[in-house]
Amino acid sequence: MAASPKKLGELLIEKGLISPSQLDAALLEQTRTKEFLGLTLIRRGVLKEQDLAKALSEQFKLPIITLKDKFLDWDFLKDFDSELIIEHKCFPVSRTDYSLTVAITNPLDVWAIEKAERQAPPGSKVKLVLTSIGDMADAIARYKEYMRKHISDILP
Repeated sequence: MAASPKKLGELLIEKGLISPSQLDAALLEQTRTKEFLGLTLIRRGVLKEQDLAKALSEQFKLPIITLKDKFLDWDFLKDFDSELIIEHKCFPVSRTDYSLTVAITNPLDVWAIEKAERQAPPGSKVKLVLTSIGDMADAIARYKEYMRKHISDILP
């Protein structure tokens, strides 16, 4: 039987990015807020977004991409619900005949992944890549701006 992956908090402590007391405080707060541990640590100012992305990449063995400077194919993005992108923070990046690649910030967000799988072309496998929270926010802002400017082109 394969060993289970380390928990995020354990990995962050092992890498020297947070202390055990910072983890304990964040976990206590997390029980109240119900938010993702990584977000709690970032909001508390004890972890940087890029460090979280690197740790998640290692934990889940997913590549990291940067959306900030990536060309966004608006015709491609029109094939996806804005809810997938804006609410679920699941940003379609590319597709082939057999796969759809989506950028996410939280690989444990099963609702976002499930929604992406439902919107993938039939027979396609969803491939996940990670991006930082700020990078996702920037891509979503670009998406919203484009949609706002081109809403008349989209609606019948």
